Amino acid sequence: MITVDIDYCGNTVLVSVSGTLDEAAGQALQAALDGVTIDVRDLLVDLHRVTVMDGDGLLHLLDVHRRAECLGLRVLVTGWQPQPQQCMAQIAGIPGSGTATGERYPVAGFRRLLEDRAHRARDTADLTAE
Repeated sequence: MITVDIDYCGNTVLVSVSGTLDEAAGQALQAALDGVTIDVRDLLVDLHRVTVMDGDGLLHLLDVHRRAECLGLRVLVTGWQPQPQQCMAQIAGIPGSGTATGERYPVAGFRRLLEDRAHRARDTADLTAE
């Protein structure tokens, strides 16, 4: 289960996420951009209370990030916990525990790599489930 709290602070939208970031998180995360006006300049996503993330959750997060950038917003994602970072490392193919994938997330090329590999992993899982 996921909880998303959205606060408008001047020119910034603060999105505080709690719980599990998975397939069910899409609609709740998308709501973060529903009330964005022309005055909003920044989107700050706080993941301090996200203890579990899977590939689908990562794809939802990447989608919100991309949509926010298309609206002209600067995006900052903070508070990466160990399991979500490990999930990103596994999807990106970065070996070892404790990788600093949260620090790499702001790099557009890394986000594109993650998105591509997460989609491939999901497509492969869908094919094996059939």
